[in-house]
Amino acid sequence: MGNDLPRSGLTAVITGASSGIGRGTAEMLAAQGANVVLAARRTDVIDKLAQRFGPNALAVTTDVSKEQDMEDLFNKTIAAFGKIDVWINNAGAGVFGSFTEAPLRDHLRTFETNLLGEMYGSRLALRQFKEQGYGTLINVVSFASKTAIPFAAAYTGSKQAIAGLTAGLFQEMKLEKQEGIRICMVHPWLTDTPWTAHAANYTGHEISMGPMDDPEKVVEAIIGLIDDPEESVEVGTKVEGVTVGGSLMPGLTAKLTGKNMLEMEQDAPPAAHTSGNLHEPVAEGTGVSGGNRERMNREKRQE
Repeated sequence: MGNDLPRSGLTAVITGASSGIGRGTAEMLAAQGANVVLAARRTDVIDKLAQRFGPNALAVTTDVSKEQDMEDLFNKTIAAFGKIDVWINNAGAGVFGSFTEAPLRDHLRTFETNLLGEMYGSRLALRQFKEQGYGTLINVVSFASKTAIPFAAAYTGSKQAIAGLTAGLFQEMKLEKQEGIRICMVHPWLTDTPWTAHAANYTGHEISMGPMDDPEKVVEAIIGLIDDPEESVEVGTKVEGVTVGGSLMPGLTAKLTGKNMLEMEQDAPPAAHTSGNLHEPVAEGTGVSGGNRERMNREKRQE
């Protein structure tokens, strides 16, 4: 990459970089000349990405739920680039279905991946930022932090916990007068990424919820926070609407959101139960987009 590119010299760590929002963010930052550190469990996928991006990219096999893996990610980043300007906690997992019927180990794994993964990443990043005197932490959350999603209770709980964690860190940096350290969180809507192929699913139906947003909207929001940090960003009018409704009429908003999602799931084609990629990575779903909008449009035309 040439030194005249807009983000030449910037070092960014991105978890969940093998697909979806993480991959899209990595692709954009690499194209802008940044040093990009790709963290995910699928070694073959991130290795190929790093080779494509060139010498400014580093692939580190990482299970974000494991503290040692996250420390290894941190250490290899510092060894390669000497600093971290941006740390993006993006990796996430979910389980859909009845809370009492889905396996407890899947609910626990959802919390380990989502909450513990972002806790480990936030702590490592902030320790480095304090040493440097600057840095931007971006935690990817969800509209589920604004309202409850029934039949995804563990996912909802983990995302609301991440929002609370991030808000607490934001205030902590202010009280410590760490003016060079920026804490941000991003709340996407349902996004058309491979998450539907990766999620644990015990609903008996395909995960077919909509309307879904383009993942590029979320990528652009994340990149925008590097230049113009904000504590909290809702991506799109649907999340903004849920946020307002959840504040003014929390019970009604949760009821309507849950009712709509349940009806969409019940109308979806049948599907076998699966733990998805919760416990082991899966081969499918390596793109930025998951092709869900095209699939749902085809199913509608066939009705």
